[in-house]
Amino acid sequence: MPPRPVVQQGQTLRVWQRKALMEYLRGKREDFLAVATPGAGKTTFALRVALELFADGTIDNVTVVAPTEHLKTQWAEAAARVGIDLDAGFRNSDVHASSDFHGTVVTYAQVGIAPAVHKRRTITRKTLVVLDEIHHAGDSRSWGDGVRAAFEPAVRRLMLTGTPFRSDDNPIPFVQYERGMDGLQRSRADTVYGYADALQDGVVRPVIFLAYSGETRWRTSAGDELAARLGEPMTQDLIAQAWRTALDPTGEWMQQVLRAADARLQNLRAGGIPDAGGLVIASDQQSARSYAKVLGEITGEKAVVVLSDDVGASGRIAAFSASQERWMVAVRMVSEGVDIPRLAVGVYATSASTPLFFAQAIGRFVRARRQGETATVFVPSVPHLLELASEMEAQRNHVLGEPKTKDGLDDDLLERAQRAEDASGELEKRFEALSATAELDQIIFDGATFGLPAQTGTPEEEEYLGLPGLLTPDQVSALLSKRQAEQLAAQKRSAPAATIAEPAPAQQPRTAGERRIVLRRQLNTLVAAHHHRTGLPHGKIHAELRRLCGGPPSAQATIEQLEERIATVQTL
Repeated sequence: MPPRPVVQQGQTLRVWQRKALMEYLRGKREDFLAVATPGAGKTTFALRVALELFADGTIDNVTVVAPTEHLKTQWAEAAARVGIDLDAGFRNSDVHASSDFHGTVVTYAQVGIAPAVHKRRTITRKTLVVLDEIHHAGDSRSWGDGVRAAFEPAVRRLMLTGTPFRSDDNPIPFVQYERGMDGLQRSRADTVYGYADALQDGVVRPVIFLAYSGETRWRTSAGDELAARLGEPMTQDLIAQAWRTALDPTGEWMQQVLRAADARLQNLRAGGIPDAGGLVIASDQQSARSYAKVLGEITGEKAVVVLSDDVGASGRIAAFSASQERWMVAVRMVSEGVDIPRLAVGVYATSASTPLFFAQAIGRFVRARRQGETATVFVPSVPHLLELASEMEAQRNHVLGEPKTKDGLDDDLLERAQRAEDASGELEKRFEALSATAELDQIIFDGATFGLPAQTGTPEEEEYLGLPGLLTPDQVSALLSKRQAEQLAAQKRSAPAATIAEPAPAQQPRTAGERRIVLRRQLNTLVAAHHHRTGLPHGKIHAELRRLCGGPPSAQATIEQLEERIATVQTL
């Protein structure tokens, strides 16, 4: 057995970590759930807890359970830096861990396959079990039952998560649930450090979302050609098919968005973040390879491709993290827990739409390294995604027994739409993307929307792609408000000239989509004016209007809801 690890000089903690540590040591509870936003430093907190428990003799062994093989290596490396040696190569067939280590790192899958092996190890030594991203223990009954059986005998269990919510009713082992006034049970955390708190403390970066809409055309299984504008109100089937069409690697939409994303990355590199990197999150391996090819044509540099079933995936992630390479393209394995601090630009090119996956994906871009760094994520202008982007600061719990309403897109429906669905014989594929063009629809920051629609490659788009990369959250809001005001002023100046040049045509009734754009623009202008009068952040003003009027964020609000908010903000 190696020497007992101790807390070393110079190991400082952030304020939230110190408070959480004091709460942990004071309570001395067997089970402790720490919820902290991605990038806040959950690993550092957990390792400090382990050091304290080693020091007072509470434990003499640590078992860390992580979601993926890559995270096993990441945990072992982080632990080694504070003097805790963890065996990331332990296999169930080993039965006993080597005496050269203070503990092991395993995956939930390992535990689910052979819980008896891990229970035996837990019983024989005083063990602290760290369950990283504990919500994964509810992924399947075998995983949950395995985790409970293996670690029930542990002296202490520390659960960590940045996203404690799930969309199913599988209870998460060792998590406490409390029944609310509505009769539903909700997960209860012992310490919470949300994105809003972390943003205020400068622990995470502010995230600017650039939402792109555009015209899409596709052919259905029946041979019918359909067209729709991404972002407009449609049925779930049409949204799924328009979304899939936009993500087609051979279409113009993805090429235009990737070109815009690379322009943003170059601006960040030239403006103070010289090693800024970009990540494209794809739906499947074929799309990932195709996106990488497009990026190579745009940039002249080969993009790194990371696929979950590749043997060398972890090595490629580590190499990219330490390099100056511009782009990485990956499927889901980079969506959670993977630490690449230099990521500053993201392209959400996947059809996954659950709040859990979205939060995990955006979490790859929020880790702050120095004050003022911002992150930019390009997303399709899909109502459900825009709502998730607008509610970055929302606190969620895992709820048992809640009716599962389809308030956004159905991931099962999207998965069916994403599938190739090859027919037998010489029949063509049932779904064929024909064309899609991109247009910058809106900018989302701090729960508020900014900007007017702008075609790709225009000066109006370049104004937003060229935003400085080193800004505080207040500076981001002020600059976006200024840019929006300049766009509105330019539009007003051009209107009289057009009137003089030729007689104005008879006023045509606006489509629902056009009316919503005009009302959103008017609401944003009034919110900006209220911000200048009161100093309140745009996001807080929008949140107050939602509280008073009800309904979703303005990006998804109906015409009636927008009109009500416009009337309300004029009375504030």
